[in-house]
Amino acid sequence: MTKTGVIRFEPNGPVGNGLQPMEVDPAGFAPGSDVPEQTIHAYFSDESIGLTVGVWTTTGMTEKPGPYPGDEFMYLLEGRLDMVSDGETVPVETGQSFAVRNGIPVSWTQEAPFLRKFFLLLHDEKKAVPEIDSAKGGVVVMDPVALEEKLAPEAESLGGGEQRDAPAFTNDDGTMFVGMWETTPFETEMGPFSVHEMCQILEGEAIITEEDGTEHRFGPGEFLFIPKGTVCSWKCDVPLRKYYAIVDM
Repeated sequence: MTKTGVIRFEPNGPVGNGLQPMEVDPAGFAPGSDVPEQTIHAYFSDESIGLTVGVWTTTGMTEKPGPYPGDEFMYLLEGRLDMVSDGETVPVETGQSFAVRNGIPVSWTQEAPFLRKFFLLLHDEKKAVPEIDSAKGGVVVMDPVALEEKLAPEAESLGGGEQRDAPAFTNDDGTMFVGMWETTPFETEMGPFSVHEMCQILEGEAIITEEDGTEHRFGPGEFLFIPKGTVCSWKCDVPLRKYYAIVDM
């Protein structure tokens, strides 16, 4: 599914036939844990690099501690979970975004009876799982206040605007980047998008126009994904702030 073109996420993920059941291995869960029912819908995938972007749901579960399968950026549409490792717990609530590092020893522990998330997952199954002893720092919950304090001017301006960036997570391979980005009004020329990017609009409005003239408007609370190679232009008439998850490879 390596198409190009701007992809808009539905507000609560696809419903009905849009979500397909997943096979679940009971051996992956802690003794006494229910074996969950899980579904998935991929808006985009590129098997050559192990990239999938979409919507995922699960019923309650407690995984056995083990290496996390891939680098992932997620937004909880519904539900709550704890990422548990070595007695330390990182909670994630509905409405929060977070990133997880590939290979960290962690257990997804979820008492909530149902969870739904948007996700961007970079997981190349052909590569060996890295051996990581500690999960410390490997789960990053996006904190808008802390990130705002870290915003720093970018070296080069884009489209006549002024941009600031606050990185929050970079994977071990240096191919995936998550953070907060903001800009004053700007406009770019039409051209191919140089990376894969998932965006969560926090403030303002972005107008993205594709090569065929199709115009997309995105405002606060909306999610989008732009595959690498998509020919498009960006225009913001008001200041814009967003979370981003970029895959550059």
